[in-house]
Amino acid sequence: MSYRLLSYTQHLEGLGHLVRSLRVADGMKQAGLDVDLVMGGIRVEGMQTQGLDLIELPSLKAGPGGFSDLRDSDGNPATDAYKDKRRDQLLGLLKTLSPDAIMIEAFPFGRRQMRFELIPFLEAAQNCRPKPLIICSVRDILQENKSPDRVRDTINYLRTYFDLVLVHGDPNFADLALTFPGADEISDLVHYTGIVAGSPPEPAQTDNPYKVVVSTGGGATGENILKCALQARPKTRFANDLWCVVTGPYLSESVTNQLKSEATHGLELHAFRNDLTSIMAQAQVSVSRCGYNTVVDIFQTKARAVVIPNANDGETEQARRAILLGNRKAAIVIDETHLDPDRLAAAIDQAATMPTLHDVPDMNGVATSARIISEALAAHRK
Repeated sequence: MSYRLLSYTQHLEGLGHLVRSLRVADGMKQAGLDVDLVMGGIRVEGMQTQGLDLIELPSLKAGPGGFSDLRDSDGNPATDAYKDKRRDQLLGLLKTLSPDAIMIEAFPFGRRQMRFELIPFLEAAQNCRPKPLIICSVRDILQENKSPDRVRDTINYLRTYFDLVLVHGDPNFADLALTFPGADEISDLVHYTGIVAGSPPEPAQTDNPYKVVVSTGGGATGENILKCALQARPKTRFANDLWCVVTGPYLSESVTNQLKSEATHGLELHAFRNDLTSIMAQAQVSVSRCGYNTVVDIFQTKARAVVIPNANDGETEQARRAILLGNRKAAIVIDETHLDPDRLAAAIDQAATMPTLHDVPDMNGVATSARIISEALAAHRK
């Protein structure tokens, strides 16, 4: 029997949520499910969607005020009418698609600013007959410093609306309880999938590989790293070698133009690279943030890495992930408050001498997610 899965994802700043959702949805499709991926963020030019049926809501992104500052596709504050349009489109999908399962990425652990559409959607899904299986899809390490009330709200939402929580990680690397104090109260819902990785990297199509690859995910918070990398280059052992700098699609046009004006011979700037893992696998050193998918790439390519976790506006997730990487001797970690060209150059040279990484977590998150959902659907429909 074929089942239909409706998967919802909302990226507001970086690309991590979207990339992970695409990989999981593709795994569901490969397992024989009919998959509709509902995307609420801006379209990323050049990003491959694996041939999935993509349904785009009127896009929202984070504004200068952070994740709570929701902006529309033109960069204006999102009005109530704009939000209502999204909510109504989402509700309409329940009638037109009649999904057997619904997967919500991040919420209720995160993306609380999307409650204006998700709570009505989940309420309506509860009243569908037959009721769809409702799944939360969440990364292994969460933002910390949540108040006890926020933790209690999360548990209540899970108990009210959700049948299953897929934690996309290996508990031997990062247990959910490490960053979510209420983990014990939802242990019966939780299934670990392993880390969600893409396909193994194809060999890069070049006879002259990059020696250093610098990337900052979406790029919205990467300006400091990118500028520092350009200044650090002549101070490293790779001063005369080929570098690739991937700025990310969210980097402002003014900063992009400034970097282009400062780029020297042998340094290439790209907004996005579909073959990022391939060029990382061939590089001597990778310099990056420390988000979920970046660490996936480090583990998958065995790259010698320098990571500068994002700690802006009280963010803790990347810093926690960086600590775990450092404990495994899998990366050189730099606190961004201490970042300067000399320190980055020294870290790049040090990383180049690191032994190849062998101790990696379970990376079978795509296949395991598909198996867990398929088995849960079969049981749900009995």
